[in-house]
Amino acid sequence: MTLLEICVDTAAGLRAAHKGGADRIELCSALELGGMTPTAGLMALTAEMGVTARVMIRPRAGDFVFTGDDLDMMRADIAAVRALGLEGVVLGANHPDGSLDLAMLEALVEESQGMKKTLHRAFDLVSDIAEAVEQAVALGFDTILTSGRAASAPAGLDDLALAQRISAGRITIMAGAGINAGNVGAILAATPLGAIHGSCSAPIEGDSAPATRLGFVSPGRRRTDGASVVALKTSISQAKAAHASL
Repeated sequence: MTLLEICVDTAAGLRAAHKGGADRIELCSALELGGMTPTAGLMALTAEMGVTARVMIRPRAGDFVFTGDDLDMMRADIAAVRALGLEGVVLGANHPDGSLDLAMLEALVEESQGMKKTLHRAFDLVSDIAEAVEQAVALGFDTILTSGRAASAPAGLDDLALAQRISAGRITIMAGAGINAGNVGAILAATPLGAIHGSCSAPIEGDSAPATRLGFVSPGRRRTDGASVVALKTSISQAKAAHASL
């Protein structure tokens, strides 16, 4: 089985992804900024629906070089996820040179003991994939979300395959960024990944003109498209079936 995770940042997106057949949800806010910690309300709704979900723990937009104050906020957010009984959290932290900030990650992992943990695309900033995979395994992550250090997963196939080989079944390599029903088959044909991550989103139309004029609307906002979730899920199943028949 190749798990399908869909990232969402609204209640409507949550419902569309769940109805479309997502195996797991990544809860975020502001996906147009790469995804940040979601609201308490969206987390509570997810828990009420009984949906399998992991929560992005990222206190601000920008890079993943975090301060002590950032760490305190992330610890509080992890505690909120734990209190709601959601499956897990999505974490990441780098030094300015792109290497993983092991001290920061150790603190976050310690705070999230007993929960499932994904290392997010902070992984894509590292210079040494083998070292970073080993660090993620040693820290206790069960999943790495990566585009293969490229702008999109289709462009990072070589590094995705390398990460998959190095993982040797010890940690799930989940490809993400730029994946859709039309290209997922080629990705899975290139390397047998355990999970696929997508947004399955479409541009939002009909934003309030007055709100846009006053700068309240974030450029690049998109919405989760349920039909695209269904199509991606179907393409993954077809790719796995084709591989099994070989």
